[in-house]
Amino acid sequence: MIIRAIIEWDELAQAYSATCPELNFVSSCGDSKQEAISNLEDAIKLMLEPIPDNLYSSNFNSEQIELVL
Repeated sequence: MIIRAIIEWDELAQAYSATCPELNFVSSCGDSKQEAISNLEDAIKLMLEPIPDNLYSSNFNSEQIELVL
């Protein structure tokens, strides 16, 4: 998967920011470009990770369905 990221230097924070516009502008930062990119990769992986089934459990009568968009 190829994902575009925008890397910028923030003069005020004295750090790099990394933002991914294609994935709802998920972003991260770091003291170096490589750290910002690595942190962004972690953030993207967490965002794309499925939510565990045990978080869906409830005491109510509910139905779980899958939507394909």
